[in-house]
Amino acid sequence: MAQLYYRYSTMNAGKSIELIKVAYNYEERGKHVLVMSPSIDDRYGVGRITSRIGISREALAIDSEENLLELYKKYEAQQHIDCVLIDECQFLKKHQVLELAHIVDDYNCPVLTYGLKNDFRNELFEGSHYLLLYADKIEEIKTICHCGRKATMVARVDENGNMVREGGQIVVGGNDMYVSLCRKHYMAGDLGPDFKK
Repeated sequence: MAQLYYRYSTMNAGKSIELIKVAYNYEERGKHVLVMSPSIDDRYGVGRITSRIGISREALAIDSEENLLELYKKYEAQQHIDCVLIDECQFLKKHQVLELAHIVDDYNCPVLTYGLKNDFRNELFEGSHYLLLYADKIEEIKTICHCGRKATMVARVDENGNMVREGGQIVVGGNDMYVSLCRKHYMAGDLGPDFKK
């Protein structure tokens, strides 16, 4: 039976490289994958999934209004889809998470989503919230804080290297704007001795 997977972590844990690896493994065996990425994530170009270690691949860019079930059915009509993979799933809307559940339940196609759980204010993203409610399997991809403990929080940093605790939820950026921290160092605002802006 197919399942809906939510694989989450903080920044820099290897979510994108995991997705690229899964896609590669399916394709190596002659299977077809439908890879999607929200168009809001344009750090490396719209419709491009790129790991911070430099590996990348094309993806279908989707916006917040996109009906993922209809999109799946369109591609499934052209060729059988063995798996759906979604990067940056925290940017999905509630209706899209429900559409992914329909892909799994109605078409028996596994859906694997990868993304953040919480934002820099330690609030859930909409996509994360509904994936926590509807996913069959929830798996954490771990990374570490500068102290060596498991990082569970994401800190946003301003242009002066100071931790930001207020502002809009979505500001797309990478290592120049975000740092993964354990709860203790997040609460203390301690970005670590090696943090460089």
